[in-house]
Amino acid sequence: MIDWRRIPLSALVGLVLTLTIVLSALLAPWLAPYANGEVVGDVWAPMNAQHWLGTDNLGRDLLTRMMYGARVTLLIAGAATALSFTVGVLLGFVAAVMGGWVDQWLSRGVDALMAIPTLIFALVVLSVLPSTVLVLVLVLGILDATRVFRLSRAVAADINVMDYVEAAKLRGEKTRWIVLSEILPNALTPLISELGLRFIFAVLFLSALSFLGLGVQPPDADWGGMVKENKEGIVFGIPAALIPAAAIAVLTISVNLVADWVLNRTADLKGGRGHD
Repeated sequence: MIDWRRIPLSALVGLVLTLTIVLSALLAPWLAPYANGEVVGDVWAPMNAQHWLGTDNLGRDLLTRMMYGARVTLLIAGAATALSFTVGVLLGFVAAVMGGWVDQWLSRGVDALMAIPTLIFALVVLSVLPSTVLVLVLVLGILDATRVFRLSRAVAADINVMDYVEAAKLRGEKTRWIVLSEILPNALTPLISELGLRFIFAVLFLSALSFLGLGVQPPDADWGGMVKENKEGIVFGIPAALIPAAAIAVLTISVNLVADWVLNRTADLKGGRGHD
């Protein structure tokens, strides 16, 4: 059970900020003061009692757009991270355990993908395919799976030579059982840390694609798309583009703080069991 009094202040701040963003996204239909996309005021109106964050380039309530934009950002980034970890960890573990030509083929295929600049590859694919949610998730997930593969293969290769894994092989255990029962539990610590980093990468990469016009398409918008929509206002001293940009930074930092705390806690618990 978690003792909240022993959580570091940095992790507590990260938890509060992350939960606030997640809850505001989940509850957007009920918490948002206006409908998404509804024009409710003047263009780039300043912050006031009716519009706490002002309005955007079309006169839509910026707070409402931020809540609905968080839903899109978290949905796509979360799904892409889940896909990248599922594919990357599975293939990385299989490559490390089986070795031989399986390892060579998988590793060289990943090296070929990683040799192509990630942003250029995504821009080429998205310039041909429609920028739907499914396509964005697949592009982000597959590109990010290469990084997860490299890490999981390296971690699994170190664990694969341990005595308890060799004993399992001598007992005749199947590859699936070895991966799930022997390697995965002992590889959780670095993978948990990488999970937060990969989610952050997905958020930043999605925001970059949307800013370039190849991400989430109107009338929907993620935070990166909102920066693009309101960037002209910066010239006139209007902060409408800076608010979603600040939200991206806050989400990135808060998730990183939580991931670091989870990593340290997992390592401490594992070390405590080792001493026992």
